[in-house]
Amino acid sequence: MKKRVIAGAIAAILVIGVVVFALVYQPPSKTDEIYKSAMQDFKDGNYQNAYYLFSKITFFSNLKPIAIYHSGECAKMLGDDKSELKQYQLLFNNYPKHKLSLRTRYLAGQKLVKSNPQLAKKYFEFIIHNAPDSDYAIASEYYIGVIMKNKYKDAKIFPTSKKDDIQNYFRHYLKQAPSGVLALDVINNWLDLSAEISKDDYLLMANSCYLFGDYEMAQQLLQKVDLTEGWALDVKNSFALKDYSRAKYLTENGLEKRSQYVSEDEIIDAIDIYNQLSESKNKSVDRLLSLSHGKGRDYLLSLKCGNTPQAYKGKCYSDLYVKYPQGRFAADALSNIFFAKIKSKDYAAAKKIGMDHLRKYPNSASAPMVMFWLGKIAEKTNNYEEYTGFYRSLIDKYPDTYYAYRAYLRLSRVQTPLITSYIEPKPVVYPYKYTHNNIIVKLVDLEDYDIVNELAGDDEFIKSWALYKKGDYSHAMLTARDAMEKVQDKPDKYDLRWRLVYPVIYYDLIQKYADETGNNAPLMLSIAREESYFDPLAQSIAGASGLMQLMPSTANEINNKFKLGMLIPSSLFNPEQNIKIGNYYYEFLRNNLQGHDISSVAAYNGGIGSIQRWKTSLYYNDTDEFVEQIPYSETKNYVKKVFRTYWNYIRIYNGNN
Repeated sequence: MKKRVIAGAIAAILVIGVVVFALVYQPPSKTDEIYKSAMQDFKDGNYQNAYYLFSKITFFSNLKPIAIYHSGECAKMLGDDKSELKQYQLLFNNYPKHKLSLRTRYLAGQKLVKSNPQLAKKYFEFIIHNAPDSDYAIASEYYIGVIMKNKYKDAKIFPTSKKDDIQNYFRHYLKQAPSGVLALDVINNWLDLSAEISKDDYLLMANSCYLFGDYEMAQQLLQKVDLTEGWALDVKNSFALKDYSRAKYLTENGLEKRSQYVSEDEIIDAIDIYNQLSESKNKSVDRLLSLSHGKGRDYLLSLKCGNTPQAYKGKCYSDLYVKYPQGRFAADALSNIFFAKIKSKDYAAAKKIGMDHLRKYPNSASAPMVMFWLGKIAEKTNNYEEYTGFYRSLIDKYPDTYYAYRAYLRLSRVQTPLITSYIEPKPVVYPYKYTHNNIIVKLVDLEDYDIVNELAGDDEFIKSWALYKKGDYSHAMLTARDAMEKVQDKPDKYDLRWRLVYPVIYYDLIQKYADETGNNAPLMLSIAREESYFDPLAQSIAGASGLMQLMPSTANEINNKFKLGMLIPSSLFNPEQNIKIGNYYYEFLRNNLQGHDISSVAAYNGGIGSIQRWKTSLYYNDTDEFVEQIPYSETKNYVKKVFRTYWNYIRIYNGNN
């Protein structure tokens, strides 16, 4: 009898479960439809209906916790504090392991700072304890400081120890997140604390104000800072305020008397500003060298060597290397000593120096260059096994570099710099293998990009993909580029992340006008990428505009010469017209430089007059020697960047390399 009762009860429970499931079950396609409609309502400002639709997302869907979060956002936009807080608490209480749990606990704490500071403090302490390395933990420390400040501000006695604790919270925030969204709030609360603030702390505040572009406030704070430790920041801030005489004076005085008190990076920034403000870079470097005796001197020497005529570069870089063998410019100095030996045809010494460079600096920026030229030395002795070994190792270890491209040309015996004009564009897709249940992929399909960034964590490639899908191509590419730079062992060319680094954008237009002018379409694509990162509204300080960064005067000249019928400068911000005039400009350069693409790319950056002058004044045996000796470092690096990009487009989208 008892068994029958139990069985009946189980059966009843099962029936009830089936009925409940039937009532609440929602097909995934229906869930997605509701969610998308809710997102659209939210974007349109129809927050009440969006709130209702988000609430209809079933608990069986992995979208439910995100829908709860968005419900909180809707309530916030409607000014319903109670409902907003309730949604946040619902999420982190019911989905404690969800990635949005940390964010909603933080937002709940923010909401409660004034109305229920003790509960807010509890939430913030939870975040600090459970996610100490997160941005939310840093911000939580600030809010705990604010809660403590509010607690004692109206008290008759404000214990000094409590003020010290509050300052520690504020100090930690500015050290960890000097450009964080709360930095200015930190400063305002700190200054309002009526505590004794140290000169070092005023420097922290000044730095944050500078980073936020509040240069006037930064200047006021810098007046309370010890000049010994604040001079380099003062240089940057004075430059931003256009007080150029002060910026130059502080740089000279700082290098002469106070270089040991600031970082090398800060000194380099100050030197760069000084050079930018000087009519002659050579004279400004010499002036600063006469004053400098400590940090920054090796950077000045490297600048001097870079501007030294080729015949004297070897000696200049040798002196730099001997004086600073452990400095950050040592690898570059040794690579230049290596190349000077090649120029003097002392191949035995060059090989010895090159091998020494690869042993000492295997992961340096100059390592691919050294490996390539070691291959060329081996070619001169017809040592097939050795030079192919260098070239293949270079392509394997540094596959995406300019020198990998040059090594491929040597191995393939290609005489021109252009491998092919053919690429097969492929779409930018999710950068990893995934299943259809991947929540990030689903959110992008549903155009919920902000949550993608939250769920992606530290994965910059996923963030890049979300930016791309959002149509922000420039930031997407830059994000992926910086992420790939951090990958030490580069993936093979089929890895989907490469498409984010080198997306094919505006290619139909580029190909159309490249064909019309006889240009190489992938090369034009590469110029557009390097010039503007595919931002059609890009504009340089000098006034270069649009995708292919054309100066209005140059564009006007080409427009008239080829009778293109455009309105300059407004047409430069139109992608099609910019690409058209950019192609005609490149055709003009190429026709006046005997069809040489290396020279034409250099002229695109440095001007045709400079290239024609260098081609007669420089001594070189081949294209590689010409590029290495281009006197303007900006133009030399530009040529390498454009052809590096060209190489990557070919290897990623051609499939034959």
